[in-house]
Amino acid sequence: MATKDATQAGEGAKAQDHKDGAGAPAEVEKTDEIRFGEVKHGLPEQETCRTVLKKMMLIRRFEERAGEMYAKAKVGGFLHLCIGEEATVVGATQALRESDYLMSTYREHGQALARGTHPNAVMAELFGREDGCSRGRGGSMHLFDWDRRFLGGYGIVGGSLPLSAGVALACDYLETDDVILSMMGDGATNQGTFGETMNFAALWSLPVVFVIINNQFGMGTALHRHSALTDLSLKSEGYGVPGTRCDGMDVLDVHSVVTKALACAREERKPQLVEAVTYRYRGHSMADPEEYRSKEEVEEWRARDPIHAFSRRLIDEDVIGEDEVERLDKEAIEIIDEAVRFADQSPFPELDSLYDEVYVFTDDVPAWWTVDERSPEPHRGEREREAGEVPHELAERGAAYAGVGDQQERTRRSPRDQDAEGEQQGPGEEEDGEPEDEGSSG
Repeated sequence: MATKDATQAGEGAKAQDHKDGAGAPAEVEKTDEIRFGEVKHGLPEQETCRTVLKKMMLIRRFEERAGEMYAKAKVGGFLHLCIGEEATVVGATQALRESDYLMSTYREHGQALARGTHPNAVMAELFGREDGCSRGRGGSMHLFDWDRRFLGGYGIVGGSLPLSAGVALACDYLETDDVILSMMGDGATNQGTFGETMNFAALWSLPVVFVIINNQFGMGTALHRHSALTDLSLKSEGYGVPGTRCDGMDVLDVHSVVTKALACAREERKPQLVEAVTYRYRGHSMADPEEYRSKEEVEEWRARDPIHAFSRRLIDEDVIGEDEVERLDKEAIEIIDEAVRFADQSPFPELDSLYDEVYVFTDDVPAWWTVDERSPEPHRGEREREAGEVPHELAERGAAYAGVGDQQERTRRSPRDQDAEGEQQGPGEEEDGEPEDEGSSG
């Protein structure tokens, strides 16, 4: 099953009692009020149950494989995994309409997959390839899918909050009934943008629901050490945004609470905040030695694994059988296998595309928006393709030093080269101009 995650959590932990850790689930403040770990809702129809389980399994298997690919140097930059948070991600996004918007943090692979972005495109983006959902320019922390109204992950803690208020303002201005779901971590509630955004959302009665994914740690700092108020659902009330809590390890509870919050934001134009109490089984990022918590703490939270709990309930209530659970997990693994193959075969972006779509260029404000000073011949970044041979040669050497693809993949294609290619015979043509028989070659 998809719950057998071979996590490294706690490997660097010291043997003594960890006062810096988050503590066991029972030690989290007021979890009794949300009946944490108890069955609180009836099951939806069978097909919905199957869809929810498949999404959580897909996210878990994707994250596991992403970690493996990072260890193999296939993924550059940082990598933040949401293993353990699948119920919060899937439960919340299942409550959205197709026309609603979603914004997230840099731990957003699960959100993209739950919203419907193809695993191939997500994995290719992690690999920095052209076929990624951000065309290889965003990487792990900056996934984007406009067609599914997923407006991205953001690398700055709390940085997406004012932007999500802006999207909500646009929805209101255009007089639609769309809502934006804005996700943040517990650490973001300490940022100045949190208070500013709450005040603005309440003042302007914006259609937005904020979801705090409280995984008990702001990077390596436990909640009780970084926030004076540990019931985070109360943090927004002073600004006029009412808050509530849910069991973030229970996909049905998350869905129920977020559904009510969305309805209030959509129909009454009252912004809402939801705190989902959950836990991440892996470190803050793949570079995290996790010396701030013990193995025992992680194992206590593992006993409440959201995927195992939901699949076990489906089996116990005869919704699906154990064989089908195993089959769904196998299918998820096969999908991720294909995603890795796809990403590996996808080309890297051309070197000359470095400055493409960074700014919107007009003739109204003549200026050098970007300057490439990597060579003795500084030039305008937006005219990278027109640069001389020296900048091109140095860029090639830099890419070769970094081991990015092979020379053919990296080679710049100048307009002159492309014109020359157009004059040559195209594929599938004989020298006399007659098309080649498709069946004549092996």
